[in-house]
Amino acid sequence: QIGGLQVFYENQWIDVNPISGGLVVNIGDFLQVISNDKLKSVDHRVAANVHATSRVSVACFFTGHPTETQKPFGPIKELISEENPPVYREFLVGEYFSKFFSKELEGKSAGLKQFEV
Repeated sequence: QIGGLQVFYENQWIDVNPISGGLVVNIGDFLQVISNDKLKSVDHRVAANVHATSRVSVACFFTGHPTETQKPFGPIKELISEENPPVYREFLVGEYFSKFFSKELEGKSAGLKQFEV
């Protein structure tokens, strides 16, 4: 197996070694928001393949349809209570995408701070 996935942990990039038959699921910002911080988004990147052997990577994104930029998005209502208040305000998908697509690809998340309550 050919590696390449790295996660940013304690101010350094750490290699994630592939596991035979394994599946890697990177929790993204949208899952962090809808889970009200129960699942955490992690800065990650894929290093260039310097091996002669080919590598297959498949990326799927849970973000909703790109044309639904006016759709409000926030924590799942069933996860919110007095004991577990919302961490994020509702925001429009378009707000997130405009920030995300304006950033440089430096392994940094688009930043959920701006959406915190």
